[in-house]
Amino acid sequence: MERIVELLGKEADSLLGHSCQGVTKESLHLPSPNSVDEIFGPSDRSIRVLGNLQRLIGHGRLKNTGYLSILPVDQGIEHSAGASFAPNPIYFDPENIVKLAIEGGCNAVASTFGVLGAVARKYAHKIPFVAKINHNELLTYPSSFDQVMFGRVQEAYDQGAAAVGATIYYGSEESNRQIVGVAEAFEEAHQLGMATILWCYLRNSAFKTDKDYHVSADLTGQANHLGVTIKADIIKQKQAENNGGYLALKFGKTSPLVYEQLTTDHPIDLCRYQVVNCYMGRSGLINSGGASGGADDLAQAVRTAVINKRAGGMGLISGRKAFQRPMEEGVQLLNTIQDVFLDPEITIA
Repeated sequence: MERIVELLGKEADSLLGHSCQGVTKESLHLPSPNSVDEIFGPSDRSIRVLGNLQRLIGHGRLKNTGYLSILPVDQGIEHSAGASFAPNPIYFDPENIVKLAIEGGCNAVASTFGVLGAVARKYAHKIPFVAKINHNELLTYPSSFDQVMFGRVQEAYDQGAAAVGATIYYGSEESNRQIVGVAEAFEEAHQLGMATILWCYLRNSAFKTDKDYHVSADLTGQANHLGVTIKADIIKQKQAENNGGYLALKFGKTSPLVYEQLTTDHPIDLCRYQVVNCYMGRSGLINSGGASGGADDLAQAVRTAVINKRAGGMGLISGRKAFQRPMEEGVQLLNTIQDVFLDPEITIA
């Protein structure tokens, strides 16, 4: 705790002492060792899906806490391999990606068909795989932003994946096609017994005005709600940094109560609203770790983890902050994030 307080700095008291009043913790379905039984057990998920969800929460340093620490490395496509791996070229080799997840005590490793397929026979039984089935490739000129399928769900099953992951760019011109395609893929994944994780991202240049409303609590909350509607078991979302996207952009529908009663400007309240839109936590919310920014990466990662845990989230999915540095430092960063979720003194707000 002393180390966590030190890393939080001047925000420590605010983040560790806050109590959510808009939507209280008693209303939420919170992560626990019995999450699969209590939350997913009554659902229509098959026995095989329940088994793979249990594999995810039963692995790594956070095993059987209900929380997740996932290493995602699909940035070689999403951000280009050069931009992603030049800072630490060992990660051009897929095996080192999986080794980092194992050494870092992660619950799972999420990556591409190619990465996981290259080492599947050696590692698929040693750490749960999450196969990312669609991507936004960055080589089209001029640049376009669309998520396209890179393979079939059956391939993920054949690789021994415990889950499939996919992205939808809500708000983009192609979002309706992406919703239909991912919904069909998730249904097939569930039929084959795999869990489903959805990257619920917003993507529209109009969402950037006086602020970047791609990280607005009200808009990301609605993206989460659309994600659980197509039966994502786990939602990955950028942590909210502001609010009032609907009001500023003057589109869609919302309610004054969202801003007057359910949320405040406090970061934990903003994240709580993201959890609320995941069916009050029935689908777990994991926040992304964000880009690697240098010397303060560890402090930023701990801050994100504290906010997620205290808001009622399920954990963190952090990649670039870990793999764009020497492996030993990446392991230390992942372990420090996990320490937040292991610390009983850091409670739900």
